[in-house]
Amino acid sequence: MQSVAKTVTAYLEEVPAERKAALSRLRELCCRSLRGFEESMRYGGPCYSRNGEVEVGFARQKHFIALYFLRTDVLDAYRELLKGKGVSLGKGCIRYSKPEKIDFNVVERMLRAAQAATGVICGQREG
Repeated sequence: MQSVAKTVTAYLEEVPAERKAALSRLRELCCRSLRGFEESMRYGGPCYSRNGEVEVGFARQKHFIALYFLRTDVLDAYRELLKGKGVSLGKGCIRYSKPEKIDFNVVERMLRAAQAATGVICGQREG
């Protein structure tokens, strides 16, 4: 669900109670782990950009919480670890059907990997 909130704080105020703690924790991990990234609202959800390029984001959807890792090398490196954990994986997206399915330890490891990543961002061409 895209939001018209202007800030991430306002976005989190709109979140239903059953998802607020998980989304607030995702924000806290992003802010702590993604040094040098700018937090903003883009594409209707919280995003974290470096050098003007969105690399990480999250959003509440009707039936899931989405966590976006737009550097393909980061998500690909953790794809096997995420399989079988009750999540749905896309090219640059992890979809959690329930907040309790989020493994915040794995998310934190992925955010640290994103901090160090230099691979291709989804939608961009190499070279």
